[in-house]
Formats: sequence, C-alpha cells, structure tokens
Amino acid sequence: MIKLRQIRYDAVWMRVPHPIPYQGSKRALAPLILKYFPADTKHLIEPFCGAGAITLAASLHNRAKTFSMNDINAPLMALWDRIINAPEDTADAYAKMWNAQLGNERKYYNQVREEFNKTKRPELLLYLLLRCVKAAVRYNSDGDFNQSPDNRRLGMRPDTLRRHILVASNLLKGKTKLQSKDYRDILAEAEGKDLVYMDPPYQGVCKNRDNRYFGTFNSAEFITSLAELNRRGISYILSYDGRTGNRVYGKPMPESLELTHLEIEVGRSSQATLNGEEHVTVESIYLSPALSHRLGGVKKAQLTAAPKQHNLLDCQTNLENCQERLSNV
Repeated sequence: MIKLRQIRYDAVWMRVPHPIPYQGSKRALAPLILKYFPADTKHLIEPFCGAGAITLAASLHNRAKTFSMNDINAPLMALWDRIINAPEDTADAYAKMWNAQLGNERKYYNQVREEFNKTKRPELLLYLLLRCVKAAVRYNSDGDFNQSPDNRRLGMRPDTLRRHILVASNLLKGKTKLQSKDYRDILAEAEGKDLVYMDPPYQGVCKNRDNRYFGTFNSAEFITSLAELNRRGISYILSYDGRTGNRVYGKPMPESLELTHLEIEVGRSSQATLNGEEHVTVESIYLSPALSHRLGGVKKAQLTAAPKQHNLLDCQTNLENCQERLSNV
C-alpha cells in the first residue's frame, strides 16, 4: 500500500470554502485528486458538480484557469449562479431566513420547503441544504425536495456562511461557465488539453431512479460515454465506486476502458463505528488513458487519505453551534 504524506493543518488548505453542503462531496479527497491534475491543465470541467468541491480547490490552488460547472439539477445551478455573481445578496437572503426561523424552526423549514417546491427559488434551496438531515438531498418521484430538517441544529450561522460565499465568489467569478444540461452534452464540449472530473451517482445506489439524485442515471450509457472520451483522447478523473468492509458499491469499471484504478482509504465508516464495528471505507478513482499518458504513466495503487481536517471556517461553525446549544440549556 502506498501511503501519501498526510496533509497538514497548513494555511493553504484551511481556506477552501464550502458554501454548499452536500452528502458525498469530495471535499476531503480534494488534496489527493488534485495530485493527478496535469501541470498544463487550463480548463476543468465538472459535469456532475454538486457542491463543486474539486472546482473550488482547483481554483484556489491554481490547478486550472477556467472552469465549467454543470449539474442536471437546475435549481442547484441557479444557486451557484447566485453564489458566484451575487454573493452579498445571497448571504443577505440566507441571514434573513436564518433569523426568521428562530423559535419556530420546524414549521419554518416546512414552509420554506413547500415554497421552494413551488417556485424553485435558489436562496430557498440554500437554506434547505444547510438545515436538512446530514446535508443529504432527497427528492420524491415528482422531483420535489422532501428531506426532513435536522432538528438538532439551526444551520450554519449567517456570518460564517457569508465568508464561505464571498471566498467562493472570489475564486470563480469571471472564469466559470455554469450550465444545467445532460452530462453527455457537457462531455461533448471537452477538448484535448481540458481535464474532466466526474463524480456521478454511484452504481450501487442508482440502478434506476433514486431519491438521492435529481433525475435518472444509467450506468451502461455512462460507460459508453467514457469509451467515446477515450476514443477522442480526453483526459478525465472518475470517482465512481467504493466499498465499506465487505459491502461493495458497484462493479469495477470494464477492463476494456483501460483505466488506471486507484483506491483511497478514507478511514473508518462512521455508521460502522456507531454499530460497534471497524469497517474501513475505500473509495475508487480512475484515470483515463489520455490522462495517464499526460502524467507520464501512473501505476495502479492503494492510497491513504489524510484524516479529515477541519478548516478554519469549520472550526468557527462548530464553535458557534456549541455556543447555540449552551445558550439553550
């Protein structure tokens, strides 16, 4: 097993913003993933951008100059547009809602959720994402947001979120193309020196429609799209499957794609720990043949991610949450 030097509490990694919480975000793995960005990368494309963790990290560390962010979830992309191009207004709208909820949190959350499902206003989605259980998005068969609130917490405090939003806007404004299209349309735009990072729904949870994702996703069609990228010589990094203990999420990618498979040990499963077990979670990333060639060749390996690090904004958020709880005792 190859063990990479642990990422330290240095000032650089502490500044990565996190304006949109999303279960499954690759924020913690960003330092490892960025190691496989070619030095000549100019444009980064994320067809399944979600929380945009890799784009934000790549911009902060100058690993690409311009960016394309896409997600089939149109309200989510409208929210990204607000964060990037109207950061103060977005922060103000959240602060207004955060204060309005106080003393009536559950009823207010339900009202915001109902209003969002009618209007799809992006500022309402931001509030829901920051208040819902485990930052886990859930949609019903009609495409309506139906996740419950986390009644133990009030959501990120407005001043903390404002800092996240302003930093994210500063990193992406003027150099980011935002779209909400089918991922295949976005892949068709990729060119030779671009780098594509993909974090689609995992095979193990998305055989058909799944309430964790907006829309549907077909694994067989996706593999066909990867083969087409290989034919065109496009460089890409793919996060697509994983395992916890003996539980495997999805089958390995087909050998015909000639991908370089890297496994990242990300630590003990929190759910397994609660159950008194010691299962380790391992996530896979795959490098395309074109990318491996640009990097001068990469061997199959098993890597160990650094323990989860809390950045300065996280620490401030945790402190504020503790203060809120103490004030209610």
